[in-house]
Amino acid sequence: MSGDVLATFNRLRPRLTRIAYRMLGSVAEAEDMVQEAWLRWAGADHAAVRDGDAYLVRLLTRLCLDQLKAASTRRETYIGPWLPDPSIEPVDAVEEGEQLTLALMLALERLSPLERAAFLLHDVFGQPFEAVAEVLERDPAACRQLAVRARTHVRAAKPRFPVPAARGQDMADAFLAAAHGGDLAGLRGLLAADAVLYSDGGGRARAALNPVQGGDKVARFFAGIAAKNGFAQPVVLYRGLIDGLPGFLYRHPDGTLQTIALLLDGDGIAAVYVTRNPDKLRHLAVRGEADLPGCPAPRDVSSSRQP
Repeated sequence: MSGDVLATFNRLRPRLTRIAYRMLGSVAEAEDMVQEAWLRWAGADHAAVRDGDAYLVRLLTRLCLDQLKAASTRRETYIGPWLPDPSIEPVDAVEEGEQLTLALMLALERLSPLERAAFLLHDVFGQPFEAVAEVLERDPAACRQLAVRARTHVRAAKPRFPVPAARGQDMADAFLAAAHGGDLAGLRGLLAADAVLYSDGGGRARAALNPVQGGDKVARFFAGIAAKNGFAQPVVLYRGLIDGLPGFLYRHPDGTLQTIALLLDGDGIAAVYVTRNPDKLRHLAVRGEADLPGCPAPRDVSSSRQP
């Protein structure tokens, strides 16, 4: 095997990993698909390959489409709400236009595998429809229609009133302080009236088995947990973007890891995404605290504790 073969793959590997993760919503499955793509690329007839980049994207996407069929069956029996594995990527590591928030990734879950692939390859990763057609083995017009249908779902998931990044993190700080301080009034002031909580424990960690609907119910949910835990404060390991949304990775006093990501719309929190399933946090635990971006603890916005 020539050095050019390895160099081509290594150069493209970050993008292949992003494509696979956005297709599958699982860090472990994305890594498996990229590894399988490498094995097939290493054994390919490279003399017959005109464009190595296009070949690898086509190969990886087809592997992910096959994987999605198995994943959809597993998710039918998943315990409680399913959320993508939380991803912490430095902003400068993701190319312009390739960012997708957690809310948009959930919108992709409602698409067919072909719609998802067409949208990601064209709208997110900038592939022309001719190249998408070759990957999906459809004509360009059909791929264009797949992308149009996908955009309708994705557009509905976008916030109507985006919040500046600095303001968003301030709201996230305030939410975490209020949630763990049991500040019911503070939580109510931060949450939109129709806010929803999605808590993913996957049957492996305690979590709400159904989405909690309504800002008041979500506020009471967090205030109740804070009181039950004696208002113990978590150890914040990461403060910043989680799948493009402001949030945190933190360790509970009992040692368990958890992430919270917040979808902001205007001056309110429209959705709270909590991941507690240890299988989905393993990649962050393996990285270790020393390998995560450092951050100060969120500021204390209220000292009140209301049951």
